[in-house]
Amino acid sequence: MDRKLVLGLGGTVDYELMWDPSVFDTLAHAHGVRRHELTTTAPITDERSLLVAVLAFVASGTGAERFVASSDVIEDFVSHFAHEITLGGTGVRAGLVLDALGIPSVQHLVSIDDNVRRLLPAAISYICSATEDTLDPHLIVQYPVGAHVRLTDGEVLSPAPNRLIFANDPPNRRMLLSNDLPATLADAAVFLVSGFNTMQDHDLLELRLADVQRAMQSLPGDALVYYEDAGFYTRDFADTVRARLLPRIDVYGMNEDELQEYLGRAVNLLDRGDVIRALREVHTIMPARALVVHTRYWAIATGPDAGRHRAALESAVRVAATRYRVGDGLTAADVDDTDTMPRHGGGESLVAAVEAALPGAVGVAAFSLDVATPTTVGLGDTFVGGFLAGVVRAKESV
Repeated sequence: MDRKLVLGLGGTVDYELMWDPSVFDTLAHAHGVRRHELTTTAPITDERSLLVAVLAFVASGTGAERFVASSDVIEDFVSHFAHEITLGGTGVRAGLVLDALGIPSVQHLVSIDDNVRRLLPAAISYICSATEDTLDPHLIVQYPVGAHVRLTDGEVLSPAPNRLIFANDPPNRRMLLSNDLPATLADAAVFLVSGFNTMQDHDLLELRLADVQRAMQSLPGDALVYYEDAGFYTRDFADTVRARLLPRIDVYGMNEDELQEYLGRAVNLLDRGDVIRALREVHTIMPARALVVHTRYWAIATGPDAGRHRAALESAVRVAATRYRVGDGLTAADVDDTDTMPRHGGGESLVAAVEAALPGAVGVAAFSLDVATPTTVGLGDTFVGGFLAGVVRAKESV
């Protein structure tokens, strides 16, 4: 494709912690953590409160993204563990997936340092609003099903694998746009918008949304705009973003955690009545032309334009499953191998029920994979990259 895929709005440097139950046991005892203290909502101001938050999420088997008082808290916490430095942010991780599939992209970044320069593949170009190098790492905690941590008065046992993100990232909170963005969008086929979830100043958010709207005026009329939701540090800000950008968004994506957060209740992802009700409710909250909800069991698009994205949904599910089983080093051949593997039976039944109940809805069942050490970090971002790869291939086949 000659026209660009422009992916933004901010990238990150991630510290991916290697899950080590013995280290968590040691820290839990050193800090005297007790079961009644476990909470996912208390401010994270030091190593102990970060530990408490991690263990609370592990106990519930859920994923989340949370604000930390300073990057020093992250540096102190990660010093106890083996960890890997990687690149993150929805746009960057989607771009890395596209690169693995042979599709170049352009990143919009708001921060830069030698880690970014070293780790970004040559096929991924970038524009950046930063005027100097900075490093404000995001802590990524990936935990397995059955993760076990001993506390002073009990234990924590995870019912499912998931991932957690903790950060204090001033460049992403400011989300300053590059002056080059309008010109870069002028010949874009796709524009991915994400990253507003870390902003904490509402007036500044309104300003940045106005900046994005002006830049988007340069987009060709047939360009596809994909917006990926996230765990907003201030939930009301999600409403502001939706109100300003929804008229220009073609595909609005979210994961199961975000779905349940919007609805204010848990959703049984394999109960057809519960899921159909949830999809109807969330589409009234955000009446996108195509609303995509992606979960561990299925991915479903609803809305008037949902039908045109079935191939992209299929690509997204296949690529995300591939990263789940093989990790960062996925290849196009690995994706082809995934396609030969069985689908989740409950997911298939659920998709069939939803397609029958909701006019125009399309869905794809996830794969049923038994993996000893699955990769859960960045699966949503990988899904987005796989979706955009499907969009590119659909355009090339026309």
